[in-house]
Amino acid sequence: MIRERIETKKTRQGLSQAAHQNQKLNASWVSERLFTTLFSGLVYPQIWEDPEADLVAFARAPGARMLTISSGGCNALSYLTADPSEVVALDLNRHHIHLLKLKIAGLIGCADHQSYFQFFGKADSKENRILYQRYIHPHLPSESQAYWNHKGLLKRKRIRLFEKNMYRYGLLGRFIGIAHFLAKRLKVDLKPLLAMRTIEEQTAYFDTRVAPMFERPLMRWITKQKASLFGLGIPPQQYDSLASSADGHILIVLRERLRKLLCNFPIQDNYFAQQAIDRRYLSDGDAGSLPLYLQKQHFEQLKARAERITAINGSLTSVLAENPDASFDTFAFLDAQDWMKDEQLDALWTEVTRTAKSGARVVFRTADLDSLLPGRLDQGLLDQWAYLEEISKHATATDRSAIYGGVHVYEFAKTS
Repeated sequence: MIRERIETKKTRQGLSQAAHQNQKLNASWVSERLFTTLFSGLVYPQIWEDPEADLVAFARAPGARMLTISSGGCNALSYLTADPSEVVALDLNRHHIHLLKLKIAGLIGCADHQSYFQFFGKADSKENRILYQRYIHPHLPSESQAYWNHKGLLKRKRIRLFEKNMYRYGLLGRFIGIAHFLAKRLKVDLKPLLAMRTIEEQTAYFDTRVAPMFERPLMRWITKQKASLFGLGIPPQQYDSLASSADGHILIVLRERLRKLLCNFPIQDNYFAQQAIDRRYLSDGDAGSLPLYLQKQHFEQLKARAERITAINGSLTSVLAENPDASFDTFAFLDAQDWMKDEQLDALWTEVTRTAKSGARVVFRTADLDSLLPGRLDQGLLDQWAYLEEISKHATATDRSAIYGGVHVYEFAKTS
């Protein structure tokens, strides 16, 4: 219990430093504190950035040393398919780090892909308590054992979430559930999309059945409230950036991002869309669209490389400060910079530039369409990095999660 309180306090302090930009007691102050409170729990059972798009953008040879924000851990594990020497995965949110450690322990301990997929891919069977005790628990560090065995207000161990479909929980899982409840009240059902086999079918259904929902007065009112998107992990300042990409018309942005998610890729090939529609994967584990780390073809390979991941509860800048010069080949920041003030960006990129090897690449997302660095990052730092425009456009187009305005790729090209 004492460890639980200490970890919770550390998570809230870290998130406060990242998300709190207003010190005066006003609407923005309240909004930021509400977001921090919600974000202090488990947010992402599954990450919502496409690691396959990242790997193409990284274009790294085997042996690269990689740094990433962990979130649900899917990306750090999926990067192992590129045969890196190490993946340093960090997160301010302790829940995400314990989830990553659970997935690592599962790779090490599970005897076969079927067991691993049953636990982490389906995550919905009472048999999973047996798999946990037999294969996973022995390979967890003591602090993660305590975390997953912790009993909450309902006197149920956290690990039991994997008996009830883990993907229905966490802030995002619950947000999707609320979104579907709202859609049903507006007479919109997304489930038929799961059976469709062509983009043409999906687009026709979206245009005739889903898009009109965004014209309803209830939707307009709800989406005007910044807190309405907290369930997606979008803090108040990122909401403003999202809205600015369509001249303040947030409904247009949300409609078009949902259109990309549901219409730009075949549903059968897009596990992000499957999760958004039904909070599960259509695949049974042997074939179909799945995160790389859950695919059967990679199981033995990742099992052998699982201990190459270093999981850290901390911030980007502080973790980088503890690493030597020229020690990383790639950096994946997800959308973390959308939260940052200019001085925080400068501090981060000072460490990134110091720890980057020659030719190192940084990949990050933004709620808005354009990179946020020009005009905000210290010009002396920015001049040492080249923006890879065509690679960035390709990454944006191929990211199946589709919730971001842009995916941006920079390469270290020191000129000073």
